[in-house]
Amino acid sequence: MSSSAEQAVSWTCRSTWRKASINTLWCLLGCSIGDFGTIFFFQITQTPFPLFWIMVLAIINGLITSVLLETYILSRQMDLKSAFSTAMGMSFISMIAMEIAMNVVDVVFAGGILVWSVIPLMLAAGFLTPLPYNYYRLKKYDESCH
Repeated sequence: MSSSAEQAVSWTCRSTWRKASINTLWCLLGCSIGDFGTIFFFQITQTPFPLFWIMVLAIINGLITSVLLETYILSRQMDLKSAFSTAMGMSFISMIAMEIAMNVVDVVFAGGILVWSVIPLMLAAGFLTPLPYNYYRLKKYDESCH
């Protein structure tokens, strides 16, 4: 016996792809602020710090700025406490995947520094990596943060 939650998810719904894309773009904006800011800080200050730990800090700061941006956006629709709770309840799997994809592209193509020509590749990887998962969550659970 299968329940509706166990049924296969249709991957052909254009409106769900559109909504998942918009949600992913908001998350990408929030994550990019903290991520790029951290990498840029270490780049301009030339602080001697291992690349691995710079990328870890970039991921953490990206998650923080994403939650802050989501809280701000949601606070325009609900009270601040509910907005923060909803932002914290977002999929960290999706955000972490986004952050890791962006930082892997940065390290592979630019050695862990921000280079204008690599930033579009980082953003594309950060957008495309969590998009199917975000679509799946929207379609299967009707979960969205916007």
